[in-house]
Amino acid sequence: MEINITKENFDEEVRNFKGTVLLDFWAGWCGPCMMLLPVISEIAEELDGKIKVGKVNVDEQPELSVAFRVESIPLLVVVKDGVIQKQSVGVIPKNSILEMLK
Repeated sequence: MEINITKENFDEEVRNFKGTVLLDFWAGWCGPCMMLLPVISEIAEELDGKIKVGKVNVDEQPELSVAFRVESIPLLVVVKDGVIQKQSVGVIPKNSILEMLK
């Protein structure tokens, strides 16, 4: 399951969450983001209950974009127990995303 992450629910869903969160920073006008969309959904479904997948729309959440210093999208960020572990910019294959989550 994918969760829409906002500045209002960020602390509860990401910062204070005990476990792994995959954040996908995206926008509707971003072609590469749309290419990554089905892959992220697939990972969210396959790893449901093991990790949390959060979607951050950079147009709707400028404060989170600034906080994560988003310069290019899609940006994938792995957060574990509230701490950023890994980041990747651009479209990457599913196996690379799964590797980031290990």
